[in-house]
Amino acid sequence: SSFRRLLSLYYFISYLISHTSYKTTMAVFISSFSFRRLATLSNVPHFYNTCSKQIPSMSARTYASQPSFGEHVVVTEKNNVMTIRMNNPSKYNAWTAKMMQGIVGAIDHAHKSDHIKGIILTGTGKYYCAGVDLSALLKPMMPRPMLRFMTKKNQQLFETYLNLQKPTLIAVNGPAIGASVTSATLCDAIIATESATFSTPFHYLGITPEGCSSVHFENIMGAENATRMLGEEGWAPTAHEAKKIGLIDDVVSDPDMLLPAAQQKVENWIKEGKKREVRGTLATDIVPYLKQVNALESYTLANCFLSDKFLKQQYNRAAEKGKKDIARVFLGMRVTRPIWSLFL
Repeated sequence: SSFRRLLSLYYFISYLISHTSYKTTMAVFISSFSFRRLATLSNVPHFYNTCSKQIPSMSARTYASQPSFGEHVVVTEKNNVMTIRMNNPSKYNAWTAKMMQGIVGAIDHAHKSDHIKGIILTGTGKYYCAGVDLSALLKPMMPRPMLRFMTKKNQQLFETYLNLQKPTLIAVNGPAIGASVTSATLCDAIIATESATFSTPFHYLGITPEGCSSVHFENIMGAENATRMLGEEGWAPTAHEAKKIGLIDDVVSDPDMLLPAAQQKVENWIKEGKKREVRGTLATDIVPYLKQVNALESYTLANCFLSDKFLKQQYNRAAEKGKKDIARVFLGMRVTRPIWSLFL
């Protein structure tokens, strides 16, 4: 029947999508999320239409062996502070499903432990984090379930940060890309080494914002700087530049002192009785609003990944780089989109 032919065609496309080389490339494409800046919540419909409908020992207890945290998340405690360290430097600490589960598990452990009063999140090696690696998340499925899956996963990721119950410091040990930047801005403060950069190449990738950056970037660094980072320029400020515009709080010149500096800062918070905040605003005041922003961004982003414009841009980019197999996949998806989009 016609329906069976359409279904067979869709599953053929799904097979192409599940091809390893394609998934690896897509992980790079969508490790950071966005196309152009959303200044306010009222802009979301417009963008929806546009896109288509080595850390020194600290003599602390280590929890790396706990299954809930996984092999790529190392957790230590010292003086009522929990340090969560992403530990997959060969992959630039990119967030896989298992790593994200480990981070969530560690945060949940901190929430349930009364003796833990503050949290530090950092990375191992030269990178802080290369963003989200979706190569292990993408699986062949019908378009509508895929749309719901992508929306849900993106929303849950950032709600983990929005739901933080204890003061949290991000210690950026090297370049941070995409979602690792936007999520950091949802914490209490950010410090970084001089080697750190902060990249949100959303416009270049042809997709929409995530992590509340459509609104929150302007809140913390002003409209001009937010536009430079989220828009066509794709500005990736250095650590000192990031401090100057208000994106981060401090720069540590000696990389070996990053963790000691972070530890001291959080211990000072505990002595001062600091409450959980989102970049200088009381969490109870802004979190419900940011959750609305996150939900709208997540839905818009998921649609954008399946848009004709996104597929065309990725095809052109792959073709220009001589990646013929990747280009063919995007071309096939784009040509057959009028058919499989009926299943959305």
